Amino acid sequence: MGTLEDSIQIKATPEKVFKWLVHIEENCRVWHPDHIDLRWIKGKPFEEGSTLYFEEYLHGKLHKGKFLCSRVEPDRKIEYRPLFPMSIICPKGSFIIKPKGECCIFTATTYLRVGPLFSRLAKNNIEAIRKHIKEEGGNLKRLLERG
Repeated sequence: MGTLEDSIQIKATPEKVFKWLVHIEENCRVWHPDHIDLRWIKGKPFEEGSTLYFEEYLHGKLHKGKFLCSRVEPDRKIEYRPLFPMSIICPKGSFIIKPKGECCIFTATTYLRVGPLFSRLAKNNIEAIRKHIKEEGGNLKRLLERG
């Protein structure tokens, strides 16, 4: 299994970061220009068992899917599972928020079921996902530190 991970220090409290994520429906387009739609189709924002529908561009192609919130520790951790068919390649992901003085460290992780052959064949797609995750972290930092 491969792991794509990006961490960034944000001058904000974990509570502020989590609150921003809870309002992801309103914030989706400012978070990343490739986000088209994010909306809760079951449950409340980032509660265990809730389902989020998304549409976004990756490597120039529109992707649509659903994520199930599998574990939530308010102000600290969100774990999610993509639903079928995306779950075949991407079984899980997470957002971790760790306090660090007056700041916090935000880490986004995506796990991929890829072997050496698929990694070579899908190298551009995997790099596009890696770039997207990094841009999301940088954008989140900019948005939260700007006030």
